[in-house]
Amino acid sequence: MSYYPPVYSSESGSPSPFEADPNGSDDDEGLTGGPSKGGSYRWVIEWVIILMAVLLCTVLLRSYVVQSFYIPSPSMVPTLDVGDRIMVNKLSYDFHSVNRGDVVVFKRPPLELQNFPDLVKRVIGLPGEQVSSKDGHIYINGKILDEPWLAPGPNSFTGPLPGDQHPQFNMPGPVTVPAGMYFVMGDNRTNSEDSRYFGPISKTLIVGRAVAVVWPLAHAKGV
Repeated sequence: MSYYPPVYSSESGSPSPFEADPNGSDDDEGLTGGPSKGGSYRWVIEWVIILMAVLLCTVLLRSYVVQSFYIPSPSMVPTLDVGDRIMVNKLSYDFHSVNRGDVVVFKRPPLELQNFPDLVKRVIGLPGEQVSSKDGHIYINGKILDEPWLAPGPNSFTGPLPGDQHPQFNMPGPVTVPAGMYFVMGDNRTNSEDSRYFGPISKTLIVGRAVAVVWPLAHAKGV
């Protein structure tokens, strides 16, 4: 008994099972016509998956890596202008400590009465330090603080802030920064409701460090 399959000869007139039908009766429409309905559905599904992946990546980036914020007030002039949009690195303080001079975005502190969910200020005093003001200058532990980010002229407001309901944090009286907290101030010292008003802020409130102004393009720069 032979176990070899039958061999068809093209001369015999019988088509080989391995050859296409010479009459073009191939059932695979995809070989001769346009894309099939199944192909169209696959194309739609692929694009839906791609768009969902992009959306997921965007949400994850915004939640854990980087986020943009709009500047609504002049409290950080001349560093940040009203209408600027800044990018904030939300991972910065997972890799290093909060540094003096950092511009940070933070959640509204408990004693802040303005209806902004987030604020942006500059870190001035670190945990354990004593912050005070005299003759238009900030002092840290009795030593004058060099502040190259300020505009020329008298910058530190030494009188009570308008409407201040928490004078214990105001200056020129010294304020000691508790452990795990930071004394923050706006660069526009005469028009900034900051730690002189609501006190030092907890590190747990800090969203991240501002790294750049990205809009408008004419204002684009590192912070």
